[in-house]
Amino acid sequence: MAESSECFNIGSLVSCKTCFNEDLQGEVLAFDPNVKLLTLKSAASSGRTSLCDIRMVNLSYVSQVTVIREAAASPLPSLPSLNLDKLNSRAKRSIEAKQRLIQALQSGVTPDGQKLFLTICKTIEEVTWMGPNILVMSQVIITPPYLPENVREHKDSKDSNMKTLNYIKKIVDKFHKDQQSVSLNNGTNVAPVVAEVQPVSQ
Repeated sequence: MAESSECFNIGSLVSCKTCFNEDLQGEVLAFDPNVKLLTLKSAASSGRTSLCDIRMVNLSYVSQVTVIREAAASPLPSLPSLNLDKLNSRAKRSIEAKQRLIQALQSGVTPDGQKLFLTICKTIEEVTWMGPNILVMSQVIITPPYLPENVREHKDSKDSNMKTLNYIKKIVDKFHKDQQSVSLNNGTNVAPVVAEVQPVSQ
């Protein structure tokens, strides 16, 4: 067994005794000499072989470190290149979604309207606010109170597409049915059960 040094190679097996007299042992995943932080990987305390425990050990609170098995120093693996265009596109979409939500709040849109808007955004990207109205694909407009009967073709739309209109109506209808189901499951808006009693003939 070799005594600890100022640097630990990735993959080395290390044993540490903490100031609480606790023995920790594991494989070195990372080491930051500037803050004396050692990251160790060991078998899962749950006993599941598909999992492992990861511990971050501050060496300032360790009384003894022993290197049980030294791993050969090797260059770190190269990281995969990032698709910057994809990341920028995702960031732009996220910013646009937040801006649309801010527009909705400023327009005094009801919580139901905001939820419906977010529901439509999950399946269709081209969704915007026109004041308190939801505009979908520049073809369909949904006006408050955002019920299926409030879904109609947008008058400024260049294309008339009944298929899109009917599809949006189905989304709105399903949204309201799901909302009612959630309300019933939570015990709210439940109509009282009234039993009709018929007179019994003697």
